Amino acid sequence: MARAAARPRVSSRLRTTKSNKPKSGKPKSDKPKSGKPKSGKPTKPSGTTGRRPLPFLLRLPAMLCAFAVMVAFAVVLARLTLQPSPASEALTHTNMRPGRSLRAYLDQPALRDAVKQIGGNLLLGVPFGILVPVLAPRARGILRVLLLTAFVMLLVEFAQGALVTGRAFDIDDVILNTTGALVGYLLLGRRISRAVHS
Repeated sequence: MARAAARPRVSSRLRTTKSNKPKSGKPKSDKPKSGKPKSGKPTKPSGTTGRRPLPFLLRLPAMLCAFAVMVAFAVVLARLTLQPSPASEALTHTNMRPGRSLRAYLDQPALRDAVKQIGGNLLLGVPFGILVPVLAPRARGILRVLLLTAFVMLLVEFAQGALVTGRAFDIDDVILNTTGALVGYLLLGRRISRAVHS
């Protein structure tokens, strides 16, 4: 009778020792888990960017200065493109074929005239690439700057051909102006825009 009573005690001890063992068979470590990722690189908190925008008191003068420069540039552009030229009325022709006027510029005997025509049209587009991203933060980006410049220059060329004596529509001028805007954006416009509106 004593032996029979001792058996359930032994079995209860075995049950308790079995329940204390982990199921996986591996002992659990008491070391706290570190917050570092497996790759070893620290992670940045979400929602943060590398640069902060300028305070409003510094951003406002920058935008006002860009606006003043844009107005001055618009006046110069109007004088250069919308001023009548009756003496050249017989020499101007509407050009709807890209590259036609460029070939005519390059075929001129004097290299100075070709540089003046091509370089002047390129320079007219550079301020757009610099000032538009500063004045209009939503217009940042190469594609938006190019589309906006091409749209404005198309309006100018249409006005030249329809309203101004001695002027004609030239698609090559629009291409050169847009290329100048691209150059201005890549050189300065992108950096200034990020510094002001990042």
